[in-house]
Amino acid sequence: MLVNAAYLTSPVQEHGATTAVSGPLTVEGGLMVWTVLVFLLLLFVLKRFAWPAILGAVEAREKALEAQLAQAAKDREEAAALLAEHKKLIGEARSQASGIVVEARVVAEKERALAMEKTKQEQEELLARARREIAAERDRAVADLRREAVDLSLAAASKLVGARLDSETDRKIVMDYLATLDTGS
Repeated sequence: MLVNAAYLTSPVQEHGATTAVSGPLTVEGGLMVWTVLVFLLLLFVLKRFAWPAILGAVEAREKALEAQLAQAAKDREEAAALLAEHKKLIGEARSQASGIVVEARVVAEKERALAMEKTKQEQEELLARARREIAAERDRAVADLRREAVDLSLAAASKLVGARLDSETDRKIVMDYLATLDTGS
């Protein structure tokens, strides 16, 4: 449906009276009174019923935010305390570790000293045993040499004397003589 633009902007004549067409920029007293009245009624209803609920929700939200901020501050303090405790524990662990390392070095040094001492003792024992064995072998060799010397002396004496003497008695005489020679030298 097409509407004539002149019809909307020009005054309309009805039964002989001229009336202006109402528009958004025209002021009408009755409409203004009803608008203000409806506005005030709406304001009263909102103030009476909606405003407390809105304020309650805002206050509840504000309290929740404050509680969350307090919890966050508490959590931050706990985290800082845990971090400090963690750093303290790490420091203690490091000091214990360095103590253990120092203790291990001391123990290792003692073990090394004990091993050196044990090795030295074993070496001295081996040397003493070797000396004893050498002395025993020397004594056996000297005893063997003496027997040989006695046998040779007896053999030479019997050749000189021309008769064979009793070997056991002769040996005893020669051994006694050689024993006097050993103590004299």
